[in-house]
Amino acid sequence: MITKSDLKYLRRCIELAKTALEKGDEPFGSVLVSADGELLAEDHNHVAGGDHTRHPEFALARWAASNMTAEERERATVYTSGEHCPMCAAAHGWVGLGRIVYASSSKQLVGWLSEMGVSPSRVRNLPIQNVIRDTIIDGPVPELSEQVRELHRLFYEKKG
Repeated sequence: MITKSDLKYLRRCIELAKTALEKGDEPFGSVLVSADGELLAEDHNHVAGGDHTRHPEFALARWAASNMTAEERERATVYTSGEHCPMCAAAHGWVGLGRIVYASSSKQLVGWLSEMGVSPSRVRNLPIQNVIRDTIIDGPVPELSEQVRELHRLFYEKKG
């Protein structure tokens, strides 16, 4: 169930995705929130330089591993503009982070990119549940997914 608090953090993720887009990067943004609702860390995509492992969810998992206890990680929530890719889902699982909440799904992204004539990624888009288990996962959020779609449209329009 998506709460008002969840929507607040997801909107921040979309702001971070816009920042990534403004910097010429793919529009993805994520935040890490403690069990007490404290925003601990945030990031956006940094893949434009050629290193396609520089996803915000992966960066947050690494930050959490270095800065939080196992119990704190388990009780934390990762919010993100787009569902974790398999690499990020695995990182999330390996460091033992808790709940995941996303605005738009991988399935939605694949459909949008197909409609835009963008070739599929070399890495398969898998639902998070197909990569990790024992994690609460909420998403997509219809009221926000259209905003994410528009950011991707703008990215590929600029890319030409």
